[in-house]
Parts: sequence; C-alpha cells; structure tokens
Amino acid sequence: MRDLFDKIYKDKGPLGKWADQAEGYFVFPKLEGEISNRMKFRGKDVITWSINDYLGLANHPEVRKIDAEAAKQYGSAYPMGARMMSGHTDLHEKLQDELASFVSKQSAYLLNFGYQGMVSTIDALVKKSDVIVYDVDAHACIIDGVRLHIGQRFTYKHNDMASIEKNLQRATKIAEQTGGGILLISEGVFGMRGEQGKLKEIAELKKKYNFRLFVDDAHGFGTLGKTGAGAGEEQGVQDEIDVYFATFAKSLASTGAFIAGDKEVIDYLKYNLRSQMFAKSLQMQLVVGALKRLEMLRTMPELKDKLWENVNALQNGLRERGFDIGSTQSCVTPVYLEGSIPEAMALVKDLRENHGVFCSIVVYPVIPKGMILLRLIPTASHNLTDVEETLEAFSAIRERLENGTYKRLSATVAAAAAEKE
Repeated sequence: MRDLFDKIYKDKGPLGKWADQAEGYFVFPKLEGEISNRMKFRGKDVITWSINDYLGLANHPEVRKIDAEAAKQYGSAYPMGARMMSGHTDLHEKLQDELASFVSKQSAYLLNFGYQGMVSTIDALVKKSDVIVYDVDAHACIIDGVRLHIGQRFTYKHNDMASIEKNLQRATKIAEQTGGGILLISEGVFGMRGEQGKLKEIAELKKKYNFRLFVDDAHGFGTLGKTGAGAGEEQGVQDEIDVYFATFAKSLASTGAFIAGDKEVIDYLKYNLRSQMFAKSLQMQLVVGALKRLEMLRTMPELKDKLWENVNALQNGLRERGFDIGSTQSCVTPVYLEGSIPEAMALVKDLRENHGVFCSIVVYPVIPKGMILLRLIPTASHNLTDVEETLEAFSAIRERLENGTYKRLSATVAAAAAEKE
C-alpha cells in the first residue's frame, strides 16, 4: 500500500511540472488596475488581450453605478439560502424572464456559476439508459459533466459532420436497446479556436435522427447574431436548440449563468439541478447588476458594433501580415506559431516586457507538441491604436522566433539553471 500523496510528490502533471519557471508570470499572472484595454503587469503598462470583457461593460460608468447601489442596498449576503428554500426573489424571476425573452426561449433559470451549472445540467438531463454525443474539443466543464454520466457517451471529431452522423448512428442503436434518448452537445463558439459550432448542419440532422441539442454559447452570447442572442441566432437555428446555456462571465462582465428552453424542460431542471438545489442563491447585487447589463446589451447596439470594429481590424491585420489565425468565426483570435515550450516562454516574455502586449499563451498538452498558440480577445474597450501596436509587436516576435533568437535565449536560461543546481 502506498501513501495517497505519492503520485503528487512524483508527478505534478503536464502543466504543473513547469510551475517553478511559469508561476506568477506565464500562469497565475497578476494584472492590476481597472479592467480595460490597458492594465498593469508587474508595474508596466500593457495592452490587455486576455480579458473576456467583450462589450467593455466591466468598467462602464453605468454598470459601476448600479453595482455600487445594489451592494449598498442588499449587501453581499442577500438572499440567504438556496433558491428552493429561502433564496428566491421577484428580481431573480424578472432576470430569468428577460433572459428567456432575449434568447427567444419560453423559460430560463439562473445558475450561480457557468462551470458548475454546465456540469449539473448535463447530469440532470441524462439517465443511465441515455447516450451523450459531444465534440472532442468541448470545454472542460462539458467534459466534466459528461464524466458524471454512467451510461454510454461518444466524442465526434471537431465540427466534423461525417463523424457526428457516424456517432449519432452508434448512439441510436444503443438507445433503441436501452430505451433511452440521445443528447448532442456542442459549443456555440469554441473558446480556443474561435470557430462556431456547426449548429445549422447539426440541426438538419434532426430530420434523420431523434436527439436533443444542448449548446454552450458562453462566447457567442452578446457577441453574435443581429441582437446579440448568440450563435443560434447568427446561424438562424435558435429554435432548434433544445437547451441553451450562456454565462455572465464574458459579455455581461459578471458572475453567474443561465439555461433556457421550453418551460417544461426548465421546470424539470430547476427541480433536479443539484448544484442549484443545494447551493446558496445568486446574490442580489449580481442579479441587479445582470439586469442592468442585459438592458445595455439590448438597447446599446453600438457596444457590439465597436467590438466588431476592433475584431475585424485585428484579425484582418494579422491575416494581411501572414499570420495563421485558423478559421475563427468569432471574436476569439488565435495566432498559431511553431516552437517549443521554452521558446514560447521567451517569446511571451519579450512580448510583455519589450512590447507591452499581454495575451494568453497556450502550449502542450492543450495543443499539439511543437505548437504555440497566442490567444487574443478583442473587446469594445480596445481601439485601433491598440491594434496597430499589437500588429507591430507580433511581426517583431515572429521574426525573432524564426531566426532562432528565442531558441538561443531558452538554451542560455536552461544552462544557467543547470549551473545553479
């Protein structure tokens, strides 16, 4: 018999093994100052491309005012208790009704957190006899929700319609044997690549297969569609989404989330979502704040217009300079480069220290070995000066990556570390 912690002492995991070199800089960095297009990192001003504040509401004066008033009126505790017991209010109901109307669904239900809510919703929707079919590139919250399922589940190749249909056929055979149903899960926008899920094509398959469609539209809500109602609206298939999910953590710049769908489905879920039944209600100050943010989303289309002005300027500029940004169809802007993890660290340090540009870095095991992904999130708070400075910086770092500067730097650092040992 071994000590439970033996595995922890011997193996910190694929990311944890880089903790000594990475923590505090490449992971768990500390951005300071008001949430905006420019913040401070280690005392230096940087253009910030890693904040999901799509519509620039985090520091909007109207939002700050309503948040402060709500905190003063209700404090941070009200209402106390879970929704089913003592944490239910008229304002919770009002926000749910307005969210349902905004995304063209009969009913909606508030969730305390997006991650927690997604896990719990999947768990509540399926029984042992049911089958789940989901995208291999699904967000971690979907993967963790699926892990709770004790029945059959299949992944399909990312956005691959032939793979989706093949797995629906497999699922159909099993469901016919077990007497269960099929839940197909896609994202409206895949947060790493920026591609929209093929919701229109998936919805077409409902004519051939009996399944229900669950869409995680965290990155699409507020950014896509004529009104901002998301990827379903953008693709003209909002009615075909059986359970719609979105979070407040991005376009609404707050905390919380919601699910929406037919009234009977939402009524079922609110009585069976364990993460909500046994957790404290969403605080009133967050509910009031979300009502204000939703009102601004509905009545101030200029926020989304400004967002897309910046998105188009950044993405077109990167393409014109020959950068590979994949096939993004959203605000999420990935830049793919080739290089090792040590080269990626040297590159990002140069970008932050010498060019004043802060963006997220993604390496193996999230993406294949030998690849570096720099992920940029344009917002309505950015401006064209930010874009131009960033394009110049990216051109400079690419040249240094290609001429071996970062490889030499990383080798020097590694040698110095070895001498200290």
